[in-house]
Amino acid sequence: MTPDPDLIFRLSNGLALLCWLALVVSPPSAAWTRRVWWVCGRMVPLVLSAGYLLMFALHWRGEGGFGSPAEVRALFDVPGVLVAGWMHYLAFDLFVGVWIASRSAQTGLPHLAVVPLLLTFVLGPVGLLAFLAIRLLRRSEAPDEFPAAAA
Repeated sequence: MTPDPDLIFRLSNGLALLCWLALVVSPPSAAWTRRVWWVCGRMVPLVLSAGYLLMFALHWRGEGGFGSPAEVRALFDVPGVLVAGWMHYLAFDLFVGVWIASRSAQTGLPHLAVVPLLLTFVLGPVGLLAFLAIRLLRRSEAPDEFPAAAA
């Protein structure tokens, strides 16, 4: 039996929303915060990613693609594939949101200053951009570089 896209959509949204709420009420000093970051930043994105793969595999009918806006529109015209795409956003935005929360704690940014940045839940890249801009303005230095690959 194929999972109902509407049900999967509601469950995925609910799970992600619970994590976003947990992030808001989890300042770095709280005893539970590291566990919240692990569950919401690792486990839930993993579950959403597995759900994405399942929904895409079960619902994609070979229609559409990623080569043009028209192809993407055709791809997402299939409800199950649209839900898969939404799960993609939920997983990545949540992963980035937890990264923002943990980096903020490491750099000493107050938790109350981070809470508005959790708009990453709705506007993904805008939240990341706002976080990086605040860090630059606050610390007056370039953002951290990505670590070099191990040789």
